[in-house]
Amino acid sequence: MGAALQGDLFATAAPALPPGIALLRGHFGPADSRGLLDDMADVLAAAPPYRLRLKSGAFMINRLTNCGALGWHSDEKGYRYIDRHPGTGAPWPPIPARLKQAAIAAAEACGVAGFDPDACLVNLYAADGRMNLHQDHDEADFGWPIVSFSFGNDGIFALGGGRRRDRVQPLALRHGDVLVMHGPGRMLFHGVKKIVPGTAPAAHPAIPPEGRLNLTFRRAA
Repeated sequence: MGAALQGDLFATAAPALPPGIALLRGHFGPADSRGLLDDMADVLAAAPPYRLRLKSGAFMINRLTNCGALGWHSDEKGYRYIDRHPGTGAPWPPIPARLKQAAIAAAEACGVAGFDPDACLVNLYAADGRMNLHQDHDEADFGWPIVSFSFGNDGIFALGGGRRRDRVQPLALRHGDVLVMHGPGRMLFHGVKKIVPGTAPAAHPAIPPEGRLNLTFRRAA
């Protein structure tokens, strides 16, 4: 696993990231990535990805699913965590042990001890996938980090500030990268501007064709 870096796709000299934002560039090598993706393929089989509805009734562009005791969900009733797959009615599958330990280790590498995620949101981006600027505020305690793993094609991550209108900094999140949002960085606005097809080092059944797989580990309850 690689060392921590702070930077983006567009500069040789990496710009400084805000306090509480850590980018671990190339944290997972090829063998690590394959093992974690094999585990995620089992999760996708047990909890099929689906498209959520927003409060407006419109469908989100990306498909998603969850693993862990709780899973993030959205529909006309709003955003919340639920304890089972809305399509199958079955409880979410547990977070695979290797993935959970990797998330805990990534948090520790950024100085966050005691992280014990009970939810992993699995976002599957197609080639045209994106995500609007938002804050993650459906969790019970914002003192715990959001730990994000990226696999597949590059995603151009939009990192904003504490207000939606603040300047946005683009960061390329690549296959094997880990992003940790904690402390003063935990509630910054963020999103995904676009996917860059053709940048994935290898295909895997868990990764959408020409797309990206993103896992975000949280402490929801």
